[in-house]
Amino acid sequence: MTKTICILPHKLGLGGPASFQSRLVSELNERGYYVSRDALDPANSAILVIGGTKHIFTLRQARRNGVHIVQRLNGMNWVHRKTHTGLRHYFRAEVNNLILSTIRGMADQIVYQSEFTREWWTRVYGETKIPGVVIYNGVNLDQFSPFGTETRPENHYRILLVEGHLGGGYEQGLVSAVNLVKLLNQRLDKKVELMVVGSVPTSLKNSLNEMGVDILWKGVVKKEEIPAIDRSAHLLFSSDINTACPNSVIEAMACGLPVIGYNTGALSELVTDSTGSIAPYGGDPWKLECPNIHSLADSAQKVLSDHETFRKGARNRAVEAFDIKHITDQYLQVLMG
Repeated sequence: MTKTICILPHKLGLGGPASFQSRLVSELNERGYYVSRDALDPANSAILVIGGTKHIFTLRQARRNGVHIVQRLNGMNWVHRKTHTGLRHYFRAEVNNLILSTIRGMADQIVYQSEFTREWWTRVYGETKIPGVVIYNGVNLDQFSPFGTETRPENHYRILLVEGHLGGGYEQGLVSAVNLVKLLNQRLDKKVELMVVGSVPTSLKNSLNEMGVDILWKGVVKKEEIPAIDRSAHLLFSSDINTACPNSVIEAMACGLPVIGYNTGALSELVTDSTGSIAPYGGDPWKLECPNIHSLADSAQKVLSDHETFRKGARNRAVEAFDIKHITDQYLQVLMG
């Protein structure tokens, strides 16, 4: 008999939750599970809420019907409280936080994307009736692999930055990337360029183009193009501050692309000494203080000086910790007991 799992909401568009959902659904389907979108489907064995959903009353009804509810949580919205992102964005962010915390208080089990995420939610909203578990994001190791026809530039270094959106309060990571490349061009004999994947406001592009750095603006690309892009770079710079478990990081490592970034969020949980180099931030990231670009450049030089060793370490780390098949096993244990 086919088992049914409801997954809410139906994520579309850019960003990590949509990528994760598509991978999990694909793996569940391969194992014979049917994925429903109806929380009140009587066939549901469990409901997985990825983040939040506005249909909280429907969830309550499903719970009264005896359906096991699991919430997958990443971080919460916080940047809007530290910098001006507009009144509309501020209101939407606060409403989303309220939705997330409300579901967290009623779910039967919580899956946190990292230890950092669990500590953050506990610190801000307190303990829940159940401790929750930590399950990292997963990646298809056949799709994301070091094996392809793409080659990295030989006459210069390429640093890659991959984010869904780089604007609306999240500009600092992109500015850091440009400053990093500018500094490395002063330190290294070989030229360094920056490749940016994601949605970037035109005004921000124009201002950064004036900083004297070669930038390849790839824009928004299809998810199927990411493995080839990862294989074409020397380093991935994880630019997001206090991130929960960025898909771009585990995708890069699966492709044998070493990772650098600042020691904020869950990055030090994901990136080990053999897979990249994590730099001290040098200030208070929660206040969006300017980071220490020199420490980040030190990390980049460390990895580039032994690039092949770090490339092998990155792939090995992904195989050991982020295989979507193993991640799905962990989710099924939580969902189905």
